[in-house]
Amino acid sequence: MDQSIHGFTELFTQLGLPSDEPGIRQFLSTHTPLATDIALADAPFWSSAQAAFLREEIVKDADWAELVDQLDAALRLRPMTAHERRLSIISPSK
Repeated sequence: MDQSIHGFTELFTQLGLPSDEPGIRQFLSTHTPLATDIALADAPFWSSAQAAFLREEIVKDADWAELVDQLDAALRLRPMTAHERRLSIISPSK
């Protein structure tokens, strides 16, 4: 595996997406949560070129693979509802 270090901004640039912090946050909030039964590259919001890039990087365990995995994980997270946020403030977990 190539030991190059890439960041989320570079991954978003590589995918042809807005790569500034507001753009990344908007993308994640728009597409989260991604259903667990859908592979990242099969998500309906990717172009065919983006999907191919994501698949290839994971299969080859290429230098982008770790960030692709992080993007996958970020898209699987379910944002807390307002009620859940209030409960976490009232009774924080130990």
